[in-house]
Amino acid sequence: MPLMPGAEPYHHDAGQVGVLLCHGFTGTPQSLRPWGEFLAGHGVSVSLPRQPGHGTRWQEMNRTRWEDWYAEVEKAFADLQGRCAEVFVAGLSLGGCLALRLAEVHGAAITGVMVVNPSIASDVPLMKLAPLLKWFVPSVPGVANDVKKPGVTELAYARTPVKAAASLPGLWSLVQADLAKVTQPLLVFHSTEDHVVKPTSVAIIREKVPQATIEELTDSYHVATLDNDADRIFAGSLDFIQTHASVPLQRD
Repeated sequence: MPLMPGAEPYHHDAGQVGVLLCHGFTGTPQSLRPWGEFLAGHGVSVSLPRQPGHGTRWQEMNRTRWEDWYAEVEKAFADLQGRCAEVFVAGLSLGGCLALRLAEVHGAAITGVMVVNPSIASDVPLMKLAPLLKWFVPSVPGVANDVKKPGVTELAYARTPVKAAASLPGLWSLVQADLAKVTQPLLVFHSTEDHVVKPTSVAIIREKVPQATIEELTDSYHVATLDNDADRIFAGSLDFIQTHASVPLQRD
């Protein structure tokens, strides 16, 4: 299946500190590529995989489930772990949920976690209805491109594949149940105006992960990594990595 131009994965080998970036539901690596390139430019090894079913056609995504997307980021984590002394995980939206799941599963093997507008709760009516809707409709209008900055477009599907969406509650329940296992430093960037993910997810994280640092973004919508607060996310994540990594970053 041909890829959308710009949906390609991104990888950069630098020093002994690595970060795995996980893109969101129906999105592509494009939404996180500027973040990855920024970190790479400051001596961080970066892995930004394309999750199965993403970046082609929404019909293909309907053949995938959350287990497929998680398996891809698990594979990328193992590869990065084999090349780096320390690994951080990060993600946008559902990618933030996947990053949190990696932290729950791998514990001390992950040095820190950074998430942007993470989605870990079934707080949107459409998602609650998806397990029923999947028997009647293949897709519904999409949730992509929630960006405040003029002239910026997120590369993502215009339709939400319902069968794929119907698998999300299972992942959300699993991540919520195990949030106490996230003992690593956690940095959360949260847009105060988000038209895709409700505040419920961040509220749950705030309650169950006491060491989490919540940074409020006041000038961005959901896809904040492409929005007005992107530079703040990039700089804040670099500072977070430098603070918690025990080995120095490699600079050219």
